[in-house]
Amino acid sequence: MAASLRQVAVGAWRQPERHLLALQVPNDFSVWNELVIFSSFGHWQKKLLLLKCATRYSRWCLITSRTLYTAEYDPNEKTFEKLLIANRGEIACRVIKTCKKMGIKTVAIHSDVDSTAVHVKMADEAVCVGPAPTSKSYLNMDAIMEAIKKTRAQAVHPGYGFLSENKEFARRLASEGVTFIGPDTHAIQAMGDKIESKLLAKNAKVNTIPGFDGVVKDADEAVRIAREIGYPVMIKASAGGGGKGMRIAWDDEETREGFRFSSQEAASSFGDDRLLIEKFIDNPRHIEIQVLADKHDNALWLNERECSIQRRNQKVVEEAPSTFLDPDTRRAMGEQAVALAKAVKYSSAGTVEFLVDTKKNFYFLEMNTRLQVEHPITECITGLDLVQEMIRVAKGYPLRHKQADIPINGWAVECRVYAEDPYKSFGLPSIGRLSQYQEPLHVSNVRVDSGIQEGSDISIYYDPMISKLITYGSDRAEALQRMEEALDNYVIRGVTHNIALLREVIIHPRFVQGDISTKFLPDVYPDGFKGHKLTDLEKRELLAIATSLYVAEQLRSQQFLGSPRISLAKLDLNNWELSVQLGDGTYSVTVSNNGSTFSVEVDGMKLNVTNEWNLASPLSSVTIDGTHRTIQCLSRDAAGNISIQFLGTVYKLRILTKLAAELSKYMPEKAVEDTTSILRSPMPGAVVAVSVKPGDLVSEGQEICVIEAMKMQNSLIAAKSGKVKAVHCKAGETVGEGDLLVELE
Repeated sequence: MAASLRQVAVGAWRQPERHLLALQVPNDFSVWNELVIFSSFGHWQKKLLLLKCATRYSRWCLITSRTLYTAEYDPNEKTFEKLLIANRGEIACRVIKTCKKMGIKTVAIHSDVDSTAVHVKMADEAVCVGPAPTSKSYLNMDAIMEAIKKTRAQAVHPGYGFLSENKEFARRLASEGVTFIGPDTHAIQAMGDKIESKLLAKNAKVNTIPGFDGVVKDADEAVRIAREIGYPVMIKASAGGGGKGMRIAWDDEETREGFRFSSQEAASSFGDDRLLIEKFIDNPRHIEIQVLADKHDNALWLNERECSIQRRNQKVVEEAPSTFLDPDTRRAMGEQAVALAKAVKYSSAGTVEFLVDTKKNFYFLEMNTRLQVEHPITECITGLDLVQEMIRVAKGYPLRHKQADIPINGWAVECRVYAEDPYKSFGLPSIGRLSQYQEPLHVSNVRVDSGIQEGSDISIYYDPMISKLITYGSDRAEALQRMEEALDNYVIRGVTHNIALLREVIIHPRFVQGDISTKFLPDVYPDGFKGHKLTDLEKRELLAIATSLYVAEQLRSQQFLGSPRISLAKLDLNNWELSVQLGDGTYSVTVSNNGSTFSVEVDGMKLNVTNEWNLASPLSSVTIDGTHRTIQCLSRDAAGNISIQFLGTVYKLRILTKLAAELSKYMPEKAVEDTTSILRSPMPGAVVAVSVKPGDLVSEGQEICVIEAMKMQNSLIAAKSGKVKAVHCKAGETVGEGDLLVELE
């Protein structure tokens, strides 16, 4: 294997396109790991390929080892010469990756702010389709059609979101003789409209949720229908998906509010404000069936995905298969999903979503006529490349597999890594530039689907997803253990991210036992997510690691060209008496140094901390009395402040010498801001509406303004009753996180 890798390196130097396309992912995971080390972490090899292969193929080299499926690619099977991807980010990169393996040239589209994005660099050609707002770029059909004509693309893959389920886009492609990589317009229309799809599901004898089958006209009618169905109810966009345009209502007031917000979100996200109302099934699981059908009346179900861990009706953690389904229930759900696909003559990859109650009764929720975000976990347990299958079906080839050929091979887990603050409503968007970024590809059986790199910007215009982190194991325990390790080794700097929440979810006893539902997050964290709660031993470990880092840095600062500095005062470099502030507590810690090992005494307990103490590395593998921990030192300064990511959560400590701690008592404290009299934006976004003006009297809990971020509308309310002193924003303005919006007297 080593010789072949060297050959690939030399070949990539001379002919990057041919050799990088030939670099395939082997089935043997031990060999796969060697490929990871070569293509992503070998220093001189990485430099070699990056320097010589310039832009497009350098990125391809770095991501070649990200797949865990074992699909076969026949170079003699003719499909398309050139394919345009009408999307951006990780899904565009994902489609390009398969196209390269199939020998298909690719065209990327992009907005002006995405001109240096990874998917643009990966593609063979790229066309700008407009400015940053999605309505003027990625939803701009005229510009995209012009790009297709300009590049002479024969087919279009829509990815997910944007125009992926837009029947008008599919119709326009067909009229121009361009192949849409997806189902025909009839299926998109039938399944994309939740009202029509529910009627079709009933006719196909698919279990459905009780509700109103028509379009809700206004808020008054919504209240009347909700009363007839019986609370609680789900208000949802007819043309929606991805959790947008959905609200749960428990009474008349919430129904009116839900109707307003859902219709606005639906119009903004899908250009269609029609809503429907159905009975809300409390405490269900969200389990979906992946289907695959061709144009020759063949259809398969590719097992299920458990997608119950959600916030704001958007999935956060998924796994395949589900711990809850038995073979009989799995088969029944699969057969109903296939029956629905055949009822609309479906041809492509699609997903039929179900709600499953505690007694394993399942109800049709919706069908997504596109590739799902979480499709990689299905690929891991079946060995299929779903993008490849979609392209083959679109070209007219029959499926190569029978239902009996579809396995459940091992277990896969996916975590959606977002640029979000998990401490705010389980994840409000964060924006910024990735100042440092390193994917955990050195961990075995890990796949990362991403569309960003170090230096990329996370903006307010698009979804804040950083990547999809997927781990695979022979069983669930192994897959979860790999995920825990991968999350600890994931380096993301420059934006706030949700790794702390993801890690806490996968290690929580209820999740480990499979005791989950769509209410998992609010049930487990009723007061909101607060981060990892340290045990006494974990707290001592953190204090020992932090003080060891502090002493290691102090020792390094006392070296000059490898020799000790000449000190005017005699220093004891072997013993340090320190005072550490962590949270509300202050701890006395004694550290003694013996080479690369520090002996630390915390609360009368001694711990030995060993590390190479490379203070420049973003990751540190620390051993504490035989226990291995991977930590990240995010920041440290001369005042003794240090931030450490430990067990997924970021902890802020302040480490002082005994003398400095005594003197710090005389420092004045900064006054705490009275937040009840002001309203600040909890996230970056656009102001949709302002409901007050100076002089208005407001009551506690009254809506002050509405902020839209990543197509989700958020109502901001008054923290107390009072009189409006000043309004610092207006509708249409863009605001940043923490910006002052309204002041009360």
